[in-house]
Amino acid sequence: MLKKLFQTVDMTTGEPWQKILIFTLPMLLGNIAQQLYNTVDSIVVGRYVGDNALAAVGSAGPILNLLLVLFIGVSMGASIMCSQFFGARDREGLSYAVGNCITLILLASVLMTVLGILLARPLLEVLGTPDEIIDWCESYLRILFLGSIGMGFYNILSGVLRGIGDAVPALVYLLFATGINIVLDILFVAQFHMGVDGVAWATIIAQAISALLCLNRLRRMSNLFDFGLRFLKWKPRYANRILLLGLPSGVTQGIISMSMILVQSLTNTFGPTLIAANVIVQRVDGFAMLPNFSFGTAMTTYAGQNVGAGKMDRVQKGAKQGTLLAAGITTFLTALILIFGKQLMGIFTETEDLVELAMRMMRILAAGYIVMAVLQSLSGIMRGAGDTTTPMWISIIQTFFLRVPLAYLMVNMTKSPEYPQGRPEMLFASMLIAWTIGMLITVFFYRKGNWKKKALV
Repeated sequence: MLKKLFQTVDMTTGEPWQKILIFTLPMLLGNIAQQLYNTVDSIVVGRYVGDNALAAVGSAGPILNLLLVLFIGVSMGASIMCSQFFGARDREGLSYAVGNCITLILLASVLMTVLGILLARPLLEVLGTPDEIIDWCESYLRILFLGSIGMGFYNILSGVLRGIGDAVPALVYLLFATGINIVLDILFVAQFHMGVDGVAWATIIAQAISALLCLNRLRRMSNLFDFGLRFLKWKPRYANRILLLGLPSGVTQGIISMSMILVQSLTNTFGPTLIAANVIVQRVDGFAMLPNFSFGTAMTTYAGQNVGAGKMDRVQKGAKQGTLLAAGITTFLTALILIFGKQLMGIFTETEDLVELAMRMMRILAAGYIVMAVLQSLSGIMRGAGDTTTPMWISIIQTFFLRVPLAYLMVNMTKSPEYPQGRPEMLFASMLIAWTIGMLITVFFYRKGNWKKKALV
């Protein structure tokens, strides 16, 4: 049974919803474990250092995400390309795709390290980061970018593993690394009193370990593809395709990160208390969104394998079943968050007013999680088929042309003597509106069906 669990999942046969669920569950656990990296960082600094340290870790997040867009893009391109070669049973194509992914990781890691270290402070200053936390933010970011090679290797190699249906080993490696991260967080901060720097060092050490484990797993999969130096050589046919497939996803994440930075700048005007509350909401929100992202990624692999195998009818059947499954699970999880939200937020801080403020914001977002279940699932289908540009444009419209203008407009419209900076709830109401419109646009383009013509193999 254990051996079967560690085998790759062939999603071109069997009942679609069962294959999607089997593939999603370990990936969901993996995403939960990955979310724990940032969450444990926040809990430890919030408890042992203070609310300002909590705000510093959270304020660094949007900048970190912006500068890691290249990793995200290559990871998505790798996952799509490998899933289609796997579905088509193309050993040589899969071998060169994996090798060129590793080459791209090395190049991207060097670039991200240099850019991250140089741009951390200027970006924080542009955002108007409060003086009380800006030095902590800068130090936290610089350390994370020093360890970006581990971050990049894990994200991209796990994307390769997902593409060939090998989600469980990546989960095991991530759980192991998360355990190390938690132990090191407590050791560095509670025992060695390293503050915000301590959680940053803990994170990069743990991610480097998970990356090495993924690399070792790929090296041992000789039954599916060949692994050697000659496959690391840059081959435009493969490397360019990975970049072309991944670029829209990278641009999408870049636009989302830019919008988060712009909204973070608006959030900073409300002061450290709302910044800290926003960090708490983001951490809980990260867990609430995990089923959506997990199903979206599973649908990408599902569509990629079946498109590669030429089974387009099966793709559409799985799209319907997978979307309904994602919406149902997300509804259940959202109900739990609404019932137990205060207890969850109380983990981060003992300040009752902060917990109450964060819970007010979370109630606004709750309905949006079900909306995002539909959006992520159908976007995953389109990406897996090779159409990564349509989800990109939808995300740009949703975030840059809807969420950001709405946030500024709604905050300014609610300014009053009681709320001189505007009502903070509008930051989250604007997000809910943008999500809903984005979902409607996604449904329209999925039903239009142009994505069916984008297959690579």
